[in-house]
Amino acid sequence: MSGAGTAAGAGAGTAAGTAAGAGKGTAAGSGRAAGTAAMAGLAAVGLLGLLATGCSTGGTGTRDEGAAPTEQGGPSGAAAPSPSASSPFERVDAVELLKNDPKVSDRVKKDLRPCGPDAYPVDTSYGNLTGTTAADVVVNVLTCGDAVGVGTYVYRKREQKFENVFALEEPAVYSAIDRGDLVVTKQVYAKGDPIAYPSGEEVITYRWSSDRFTEHYVVRNEYSKAVEGGDISGPAPTGPGED
Repeated sequence: MSGAGTAAGAGAGTAAGTAAGAGKGTAAGSGRAAGTAAMAGLAAVGLLGLLATGCSTGGTGTRDEGAAPTEQGGPSGAAAPSPSASSPFERVDAVELLKNDPKVSDRVKKDLRPCGPDAYPVDTSYGNLTGTTAADVVVNVLTCGDAVGVGTYVYRKREQKFENVFALEEPAVYSAIDRGDLVVTKQVYAKGDPIAYPSGEEVITYRWSSDRFTEHYVVRNEYSKAVEGGDISGPAPTGPGED
């Protein structure tokens, strides 16, 4: 009985111990597996959180900047127009002015013919002589052959029309604008002077005053006769050794 009891007790104890050990081992293994799974789950959650944080605008990782901003260019719309390149002087048809001007003599109008194809012997100057906002026009009429002035005129714009405010018709006359003054040059001929060789000239400066041109300065220049075509008076020069 004692042997059987001992054997039975030993068998029972061994079985119980084995069962208990196996149960403890299994439980421990299950605990480690559960812990490992839990750690893996926490790591996955942490990784997802890190990725979510990195993709937010407040994180320190890569930020989602959204759409790329457009470049800051100049103001949109049509380009600003370029400044006008028009001339400050209103160009006129000097030939038409002369033909329609009652102050121009019939003689000058008759001689006002083209020297070539649409090339009239007319010089035109623009400038401020009379103090108006529009430019005044100086017109000189010349001959075709030798370009000698036969008439000079000044036109002033008033009420959208040009009116004649100065006229001088005589041989070899010419006008120019000089710093707001009208300067008229007249060739002076003595009896027998050829047209190409006058005896002198007069330079007269006019200024606009009280709605008309008034004479201010007169300069007279006399030319020497000892030039080509001139008359040299006195004895002929002698050569060396001649008395």
